[in-house]
Amino acid sequence: MKIGIIQICSKLDYQENLQKIKSYLAEATRRNVEMVFLPECFYSMPDGLSSTPYLIDGANEHYQNIRSLSLDFKLSIVGGSAATLHNQQVVNRCFNFDRYGNDLGYYDKIHLFNCELKDKSINESDIYTPGNSLKLIELGILKLGLTICFDVRYPEMYRQYRALGANLVSISAAFTIPTGIAHWHTLVRARAIENQYFVVAPAQWGHHNDRIQTFGHSLVVDPWGEILVDAGDGEKLITVDIDLNQVEEVRKKVKLF
Repeated sequence: MKIGIIQICSKLDYQENLQKIKSYLAEATRRNVEMVFLPECFYSMPDGLSSTPYLIDGANEHYQNIRSLSLDFKLSIVGGSAATLHNQQVVNRCFNFDRYGNDLGYYDKIHLFNCELKDKSINESDIYTPGNSLKLIELGILKLGLTICFDVRYPEMYRQYRALGANLVSISAAFTIPTGIAHWHTLVRARAIENQYFVVAPAQWGHHNDRIQTFGHSLVVDPWGEILVDAGDGEKLITVDIDLNQVEEVRKKVKLF
């Protein structure tokens, strides 16, 4: 199957972000892409001190805006995240729709990013409530596990997806530049190698506001740990063909379980 990743520099204004995403989705349809992966906070990027005011709440207009991305372009939309009001608390939620606009279920980010960098601190636990359960999506032979950004540092989570039968896991991300330079490629490749499945890691890139800058380098890594595509810097759509049969081929070579 041919998949696409959209790497963008999301701003707080969701309308600006949607306009940009729609232009890339139009390009994806021209390139015969079947499924598109979006990065963390694609809908609205806050400053790390408070949540965006544009919260998904039930089936409100913001939810419908995201759902329409699949309907309008007849594409499966996977991953990405948007701040969502759930039980009077804000969660960082990954939304997923098939090409007909059917809701495939959601995943709420479990591991929240808390760090003290050289010139700033970012504490997502001051903004979000963590999720508490995994989500595996099944579309035909595709068994897709969902994770978000800081989750990548918790290998036991990815092992659980392997046990559930995943042959691909997504990591929607907004990695900071210092942590991205130091750890991004190593962590994403490690999760693929350890579990012998594809990892698709769509990432934010650029200067979002006065406090948030992100690393980019969206990745697709195969079950052998080879990087199939690296988006590097800049806003763009990248595409790649993946063969899910490679998962079983790798698992026959190196028997881990």
